Amino acid sequence: MTTPAELPVTWAPRRTRAVLLPVCGLLVVMFAVIAVALPANWQLNDRIMMVLSGLLFAAAGVMLARPRVSADAEGVTVVNFVRSRRLAWAEIVRVNFRQGDPWATLDLADGTSLAAVGIQSGVGKAQAIADARALRDLVEGHGR
Repeated sequence: MTTPAELPVTWAPRRTRAVLLPVCGLLVVMFAVIAVALPANWQLNDRIMMVLSGLLFAAAGVMLARPRVSADAEGVTVVNFVRSRRLAWAEIVRVNFRQGDPWATLDLADGTSLAAVGIQSGVGKAQAIADARALRDLVEGHGR
């Protein structure tokens, strides 16, 4: 039997963030250096577009580093790539993390489901299973 997680708790793919965020910074710097080092026959708008390209790639990386699932006494906040959603404990019916799933999903009381990308198998299968079980235990404890 696992011990319930202490609230507040956050699950996030920390290694993914640790890699992506510095790479995003490096992309911005690299594209800016390339924009400055371009041959003289390149115009200012070409250089600006080069920097904006670096910013666009970095923004995509930051978006991929966003996912997390946070639980506190009032409920759960799921932050995915683009959107975030706040759920009360009673709104969550079940936590699913089946074999082969890339991340956990939450079955909701309104009949829909919500991906919880912050709990993903990319961090390691055993860790993801433990995180999903911890969230499941919290849902079972608070949802009743």
